[in-house]
Amino acid sequence: MSQPNLEEIASQLDSPNSRDRLLALASLRQVSAEDAVPLIKKVLYDEILPVRSMAVFALGIKQTDECYDILVKLMETDDDYGIRADAAGALGYLADIRALEPLTRSFYEDTEWLVRFSAAVSLGNLKDIRAKEVLLDALNSEETVLQQAAIAALGEIKATESVDRILDFASSEDWLIRQRLAEALGNLNTQKSISALKFLAKDSHPQVNQAALLSLERLQKETS
Repeated sequence: MSQPNLEEIASQLDSPNSRDRLLALASLRQVSAEDAVPLIKKVLYDEILPVRSMAVFALGIKQTDECYDILVKLMETDDDYGIRADAAGALGYLADIRALEPLTRSFYEDTEWLVRFSAAVSLGNLKDIRAKEVLLDALNSEETVLQQAAIAALGEIKATESVDRILDFASSEDWLIRQRLAEALGNLNTQKSISALKFLAKDSHPQVNQAALLSLERLQKETS
């Protein structure tokens, strides 16, 4: 497969047609991070929101030393909450442990649930046990999606001491919460996790019981 022409992509990013700019960003998948990031920055403040959103996401995939600082600034200061959420999500892709503090700050200080949701998901992606307390706080949210994100993230960071707390959701009316719980317990190898998974394996929703069976299988492989 031939390499994309960087001059052509740069020209396409200057096109007045937003579809051209989106296609140019998509073509950067085959370009090295060092070559891609300067081009991504050309449309980081594009007037068309989907273009901006795609550019922000791309900074999480095409990682160079400057991406972290750019994403933190966008997450903390951008006027558009969708862009702040995109930046929070992209920080999770970077998997840079420095993001723990700004993501935690965004979770507590941003007033938009979407930003807080992205921050919680990314805290899980960092796989740092120090995120445990903020994720436990997220369980108290009135937003169901935040509870889902927190349960999944507690599993990602392997916070086994949180098992008792997340088991409060085993009888949730929301099947997605029960599915996230079943998936998270597969990363939390305790006797209570196994007992809960056997209970969830009998759940009436197929995606919940399937997730529970897969997690049980994973835990059994770990102990065998």
